[in-house]
Amino acid sequence: MTRSPLSDLPSGARILVLRLRSIGDIVLLTPALRLLKEWRPDLRVSVLIESRFRHLLEGNPGVEEILHPGEGAGWKKLASRFAAVRELRQRKFALSIDLHGGPTSRFLTRFSGARRRIGFQHFRTPSLYDILVPDARRILGQPTIHTAEHQASAFFYLGLPRQEIPRARLFVSAGCAAWWHEKRTSLGITPVHAYAVIHPTALYETKQWAPEKFAQLGRYLERETGWAPVYCCGPGEAAELDAIEQAAGAPIRRLEGTSLGQLAAALAGASLFVGNDSGPAHMAAALARPLVVIFGSSSSPTWGPWPRPAPAGETPGPPSGARRAQEGPPALVVQNFYDCNPCPGDRCYRFARPECILSITFEQVRAAVEAVLAQSPQPRHPKST
Repeated sequence: MTRSPLSDLPSGARILVLRLRSIGDIVLLTPALRLLKEWRPDLRVSVLIESRFRHLLEGNPGVEEILHPGEGAGWKKLASRFAAVRELRQRKFALSIDLHGGPTSRFLTRFSGARRRIGFQHFRTPSLYDILVPDARRILGQPTIHTAEHQASAFFYLGLPRQEIPRARLFVSAGCAAWWHEKRTSLGITPVHAYAVIHPTALYETKQWAPEKFAQLGRYLERETGWAPVYCCGPGEAAELDAIEQAAGAPIRRLEGTSLGQLAAALAGASLFVGNDSGPAHMAAALARPLVVIFGSSSSPTWGPWPRPAPAGETPGPPSGARRAQEGPPALVVQNFYDCNPCPGDRCYRFARPECILSITFEQVRAAVEAVLAQSPQPRHPKST
């Protein structure tokens, strides 16, 4: 590629970015959107995501509008897809940048009406795209690539000046902040009472720490810091909170059935986040919360929160780079590495149970929590009596 598609765009040109899902991918797109906005504030950027994720980009100054792919089932889904296509074509996009690569994003890219269509080289149907972005490792010249770097690399290849990648960002709406003010009161957490958010669920059991250890963690935090532990989960995951409550032998503070915007409001005020490798961990990092993330089957260098947390046992904080070091929250990853890591994660392919996550001890997580809290600028609160 001899010319720079982004540099060559006229002032006011419209760009479509397709990143349909999920929580982590969308949150980790925000650093690239931030860099693009700072470099070319004149460009009009639309991001296409599934409607259930809209709260992750609402209020983001790097996004002019949030579009949706058309949803539903059967004929309703088909009709909504074509309605989405009509809406896209009306905007006369100069560039369509597909960062997803699935059937829906390829369909919408093809019929978006954009003058130039862009996707990664490894996507299926490469002939669909006018410009193919090579492997991020080639663009960045490094052997290991974080997901935030992978997404930013496409914009670097298209002409965005290469630079340090800032942390991800989320913005909490006034409505969600007001909701959390009322909700925390119902949970018995006063405005002056600090709390920790604990996220004990994950997509696969190979990423899910044991319920009894999460119960032990909640007791430890309440006893040693006086902070109220709040356990959160997504749709259909209440059984995991039930298991923790049973292990605790007493009711726990539960946060369930929330929107992502409401969860972000709860995370924004937390003194600490502890959870499995999952979307809420990325949200907590984007909100600059001190955090400890427990990893099992997946690659923490690739999928850990951004900026990269240090492994447990090392000094918390991001790697070298002034911008990342300045903006990253104190954070640690706890992971016991096996030679089979990473793996697809849908089941354990080597042991009778997923040792990678279940071998992590309470003592490991407690040590990581204590190290993060020692680095946190937040004042410690007195123990409850």
